[in-house]
Amino acid sequence: MRSASLALADRMALRPATESDLAFLTVLRRETMWEHFENSGYPIDETDQLNRVLHRFACARIITLRGEDIGLLKIDRDCEPWELIQIQLLPGYQRQGLGKALLDQFLAEAKAARKSVVLGVLRANPARRLYERLGFRVIGQTDIAYQMRFDPELDLQPTPWSCE
Repeated sequence: MRSASLALADRMALRPATESDLAFLTVLRRETMWEHFENSGYPIDETDQLNRVLHRFACARIITLRGEDIGLLKIDRDCEPWELIQIQLLPGYQRQGLGKALLDQFLAEAKAARKSVVLGVLRANPARRLYERLGFRVIGQTDIAYQMRFDPELDLQPTPWSCE
């Protein structure tokens, strides 16, 4: 199974999201995030979902596998520290190592650039365990989410999070 996942990961590609992707992204967000929001006790509706899809849309990349749209990766390398805004895969592609492969590549870039990476994850989202395995640590929390940080070197001093 692991070698099959790696073979699939090698066939993934990223392309910039466009307005024509909004229907796919709205469905993707509903299928991947709705349950986590409900489990967090955070009320959300379709308008909220669309607003989140549009949030920092210029950073959005559609994840494709063999030409099929399977997810979203939204990262910002223009802020300090870098930010992982969103990563979502359709349910049929989750838990196959594909998201981890994308994150491994992104974190390797961060290490090479000596950049820290921050993210927010809902408390009810099991993705937190993946982030912890990748080296992220919790640096703050709200009632519904954790703020996490990855530092390329243990002795790198944390800097303020300047992204919104």
